[in-house]
Amino acid sequence: MSNQQMDDSIKGIAVIGIVGRFPGAKSVDEFWENLCEGRESISFFSDEELEASGVDPVWLSNPQYVKAAASLSDIDMFDASFFDFSPREAEIVDPQHRILLECAWQALENAGYEPGSSKDLTGVYVGTDMSSYFLRNLSSHTDLIESIGLPIIYGNGQDFAATRVSYKLNLKGPSINVQTSCSTSLVAVHSACQGLLNYECDMALAGGICITSLRKEGYFYQEGGITSPDGHCRAFDASSQGTIFGDGVGLVVLKRLEDAIADGDYIYAVIKGSAINNDGAAKVGYTAPSVAGQAEVIAEAQAIASVTPETITYIETHGTGTQLGDPIEISALKKVFARTKQKQFCAIGSVKTNVGHLNIAAGVTGL
Repeated sequence: MSNQQMDDSIKGIAVIGIVGRFPGAKSVDEFWENLCEGRESISFFSDEELEASGVDPVWLSNPQYVKAAASLSDIDMFDASFFDFSPREAEIVDPQHRILLECAWQALENAGYEPGSSKDLTGVYVGTDMSSYFLRNLSSHTDLIESIGLPIIYGNGQDFAATRVSYKLNLKGPSINVQTSCSTSLVAVHSACQGLLNYECDMALAGGICITSLRKEGYFYQEGGITSPDGHCRAFDASSQGTIFGDGVGLVVLKRLEDAIADGDYIYAVIKGSAINNDGAAKVGYTAPSVAGQAEVIAEAQAIASVTPETITYIETHGTGTQLGDPIEISALKKVFARTKQKQFCAIGSVKTNVGHLNIAAGVTGL
């Protein structure tokens, strides 16, 4: 069937597999249950716990030190032999790369495909955070680095996450590392959609992972900064004061909708359109968002998807709970949705109120 002949109802990208691990949830099902029950997955620590973890006791008496974290459990429980790693090899590989590999396998299984068995081209579009594991656990061992050499770089560098997944799972489509800070995993999804629409691959893994907490520890609050003074994120709330950064991983398996229907795949959702942009210098600072830039990309995504504002009933937002970012996000949405005269028809929300800001994995977690 040519694109010209294709009915609009079967245009789009099908989500046929989903896998994730989040603070307080080892699976997407557990995560969904936490959201439904309104459970906040932030952990709060006692001074005794933090001292036992190696946190400087001087920090604990500092009123600016927030004794909270949004971290993953069991990050050291990698099944090395399953992926043909020696114990030594697994030891020098960043937990982000290890868990990403496990989740990639699980995601393909969730979609109903044995990893590496398909003759179709499967693309990998993923991103990771910088390696805290290398900085904290390996960099001081110069003798280890000298004796092992390049494999340490391959095991911890952000450039090698996607290609390791492709290598270990025998996937032969595009293998692309995406790095755009906290938009990484959604840019990865967008890039995967483009790869599918351009027939560069027939199926795609897309998402991201962030693991920075390698022990129980809190963080320092700075007045006027992005972090919360009490460890809670209250998106779009009058009492919002910031967010808390955390760890997580999420991957989706994507396929052209018409192919997914023809192959009898289970379809969780359909991506009808996506868009990316940048607002250049038209904002108050490098890290600040702009209303115009956000409004433009929202409108573009709606136009690509052929979706009108009044037909949208829910928006999963960025929603960091900051006094600068949240109002700008709402202003941008209002600017786009002003095209309809209907009122109070579209809800908004942000999973950050439950798990914090998962940085590289934030976007796919919202998805």
